Amino acid sequence: MGIKAALPKYEIYFYNTVLCLAMFWASSWIFEVSSSSANRKTFKTSVKPGWYYFGRKMDTADFEWMMWFSTFREHILFALSGHVLFAKICSMLAPQYRSLVYLVYGLLAVWTSMGWTYVTLILSHCILLYSISLVKIRWLCFVTGLCTLASFKCEPFVSWQAGFVEGDFELRHILFYGGCGFTIMRCMSFALENCERKDGNYNILELLKYNFYLPFFYFGPIMTFDKFYVQANKSDLTRKEREMWNISVQGLIHLGVILVVDVLFHFMYILSIPSDMKLLKHLSDWALVGLAYFNLVYDWVKAAVMFGVINTVSRLDHLDPPKPPKCITMLYVFAETHFDRGINEWLCKYVYDYLGGKHENVVEELVATLCTFGVTIIWLGPCEVVLIWAFFNCFGLNFELWTAKFFSMEPFASFEMAMSEAMSRRIRAIFNTFNFWCIVLYNILALNSLDFSKLVAKRLLFKGFPITTIIVMFVTYCLIQVIKERERRQALIDDPDPLPPPAPAPPPNAEKVEFHKRHLLKNTV
Repeated sequence: MGIKAALPKYEIYFYNTVLCLAMFWASSWIFEVSSSSANRKTFKTSVKPGWYYFGRKMDTADFEWMMWFSTFREHILFALSGHVLFAKICSMLAPQYRSLVYLVYGLLAVWTSMGWTYVTLILSHCILLYSISLVKIRWLCFVTGLCTLASFKCEPFVSWQAGFVEGDFELRHILFYGGCGFTIMRCMSFALENCERKDGNYNILELLKYNFYLPFFYFGPIMTFDKFYVQANKSDLTRKEREMWNISVQGLIHLGVILVVDVLFHFMYILSIPSDMKLLKHLSDWALVGLAYFNLVYDWVKAAVMFGVINTVSRLDHLDPPKPPKCITMLYVFAETHFDRGINEWLCKYVYDYLGGKHENVVEELVATLCTFGVTIIWLGPCEVVLIWAFFNCFGLNFELWTAKFFSMEPFASFEMAMSEAMSRRIRAIFNTFNFWCIVLYNILALNSLDFSKLVAKRLLFKGFPITTIIVMFVTYCLIQVIKERERRQALIDDPDPLPPPAPAPPPNAEKVEFHKRHLLKNTV
């Protein structure tokens, strides 16, 4: 079945209608629970007075969102605005030195916020991995990088290194782990790219420029060294037509999304409710299922907005940063599941694609996924929840390949060839429906808690069976078909079908030709 397989229009309209009604129904349940539970004792620390205009309390459970767009908004804006200002001045006066200005400004900003001892710690890791990269042994660079990354996840190494941070401000731990973790990943990218370079070595100054680029330093996203090196040292700084207009529009969209999310936090406490297990046990099946889904959607929105703000700044610097993550609403296969496209591209380039090849061999795919999730576990920090999350996602990724291999065999391949493309799309969507909820359950495990994930699974598969299970799966089936329709339209834009050849002209009537010949001969005579 090709991606361009179409369904009747009335069927697509029906799927959209069902989906919209289901979203509205689930939202109404969550709104009702939020309104009646605003004064619960368990919500005292997370549900606080919100905007005066609404007269309602606001969900402030996500520290990262509040840090970016409320608590430390002015500090972040000040640092990024200074970067944009100095980068613009340098691009106008001496564009050939702009990457050096990025380094100086980033180094001073990190020094000011975290102290010179922290800068010394970061530089020591950079020098260590740069020295290893000179040997040009790929596995040695990997082992060294993973060991240094693990030193920020294991005691007593992490406590000893945390002592290099001066001061006791609120963001201390977040900036420490963010800056160190992303530094190691960037240094590993540099080392691995240096191993691939045949002529000489990259200068250590290039590593420092790459690592201390301020917009990416603390919070990412990760841009692999090969891309950053080419783009940061590009001499031609001319922009494409309407590029500045697109950057401005993108910035306004991010601002609009921030306002919309803050408004919704006054009416739907989707982050605070999952932390109260007593309240969760009394919720309806619709409220619980909707809560699980909206938590994943919110996490995608948060990643898209935070990376989007940083990406807007980097695009002003004539860089092409990693794109925002793919929306969870558009995911129904494990192969495309990720919340950080920068980390995903890093893992694919250096681990998954490197070991998995074309991802057709079952054994190679198993080795590639095990190694990929092994690195991910070290990156996130090994704990019970992360290990369970990694196991199920690794299994899901391999199970997709096993299933595809199995159904490509006879007689299944012949069955699919015999049916219409529309029917094949419908049958595939049924299997994708169950896949979608596996993705949801596995990932709310990491975003919320093991207890919340278990409760949702029990309601969906056992206590709610068969009514809730059938209805939710049918609504999800409608969602999958809406996603497939969007993919079909995008495929037609990217790769339009060739126009059919013009029909051949009909042959002239032989009797009319003979009549005209006789008439012409008669007149001539």
